[in-house]
Amino acid sequence: MTSLTGIMQLTSEALQADQAALNATANNVANQNTVGYTDQVVSFQDGDTVLVGTSNSATTTIGPTATTTSLRDRVLDQRVQQQTQAQAGTSSEAAVLSQMEGVFSITGSSTTAGSTQIGTALNGFFNSLTALSGNPSDGATQQNVLSAAQNLASAINTAASGLAGVQQSVSQDITTSVAQVNSLTTTIAGLTKQIQALSPNADAGTLEDQRQQAITKLSGLIGLDQITTESNGMTLTTTGGSLLVAGDQSFNLSTAPVGTGTEIYDNTGADVTAEISGGSIGGQLAAQGVDLPTAMNNLDALAYRIGNAVNAQNAAGLTTAGVAGGDIFNVPTQQTGSAAALSVVATSPGALAAAGIGEGATGTTNANALANLVNLSDASGTTINGNLATMLAQIGSQSSTLQSENTTQQASLTQLTTMQSTLSSVNLDTEASLLTQYQRSYQAAAQVLTILNGLMATAMNLGTPVAVT
Repeated sequence: MTSLTGIMQLTSEALQADQAALNATANNVANQNTVGYTDQVVSFQDGDTVLVGTSNSATTTIGPTATTTSLRDRVLDQRVQQQTQAQAGTSSEAAVLSQMEGVFSITGSSTTAGSTQIGTALNGFFNSLTALSGNPSDGATQQNVLSAAQNLASAINTAASGLAGVQQSVSQDITTSVAQVNSLTTTIAGLTKQIQALSPNADAGTLEDQRQQAITKLSGLIGLDQITTESNGMTLTTTGGSLLVAGDQSFNLSTAPVGTGTEIYDNTGADVTAEISGGSIGGQLAAQGVDLPTAMNNLDALAYRIGNAVNAQNAAGLTTAGVAGGDIFNVPTQQTGSAAALSVVATSPGALAAAGIGEGATGTTNANALANLVNLSDASGTTINGNLATMLAQIGSQSSTLQSENTTQQASLTQLTTMQSTLSSVNLDTEASLLTQYQRSYQAAAQVLTILNGLMATAMNLGTPVAVT
């Protein structure tokens, strides 16, 4: 049988264990509504059994201990991070595609090319040429052709300017997002340093909650891989392997404008733009590197084709003055930049060549040919209207696809976060039950301590009972 002193020690340590459990419960209740907080659970361990004195009898001299751990699932946490990366990526790219739809006045899946701003201007221009073929020498009709040409050039210029504005906005967003990444990786490294100092071999409670919350936020910005290391540390890299965090050290990314876009560099100065995927930055880079250049190239090709085709056909006819027609549009010598540079150079209605070679001033052969340009196919078998329709369909289809993917990913993310919340959130009913259990355990240990105190006082008084206050 152990001594009174041994029982006193056991009881004292039981009180400490119960107090730790009560503190954990109080902390859970206090942080029920704290974002990112993970429910803390208490487990009790038996005391060690040791030999006392020279006898072979063993007695427990060390009382129970309480260990507090956060109720989290590492695998589930990483699944949430991965799904967050995917959802944020499609969301940010879809947002850019939505802006691009606005540039071209695409208001829904049923919108036809002809009802857009460029489509309306294009139809107006070729309709004016059709009208010219019916009255080739009428000054008002000729002026309508030039006005329609100006409207078409302006519509294409406006679309080019709009795409350039979206491109600039995306570049700014990438720069801002990279700064946020650097802030979060610094925070994560700082929290890791505290965790390794305070709890290198066990759960670090709220510090780990804060670190996990920061990693989840980081996942919303950039695709990353996470590796757990010794002493409760971790290594974070981009999906391409560029180092972001290693233990208590963070490694900043940087950006620089290149052409019409923005490139990203790691801490060594290496260009890592192409290797980044996932998160809002991954979506923005996809829009910057694929969606926007494709739309801009298609718009340039459309402007280049229209300008050169109209100029060449007008030069093949005769004006009312009997001379060859000149350029109606100013078109760059190369396709790139044609949409922004397209303009009308013909200032006089007399520059229009409605008549064919050998016809008089009222001839209409070339005016008919000009009006029919809209129906002629290029080497790929596509008309001018077909080029426009294809360009708009690509933007609308990609936007619709991304929105559909994002909806599916958001549903999956919601399911995962619900599972995470079910596992890790604080349940007040459970906490109330545990609080009662720990209070009763504490009271029992305190009662034993009271009895022991009385017994020891009696022993010290040589067996005479005494009142202990």
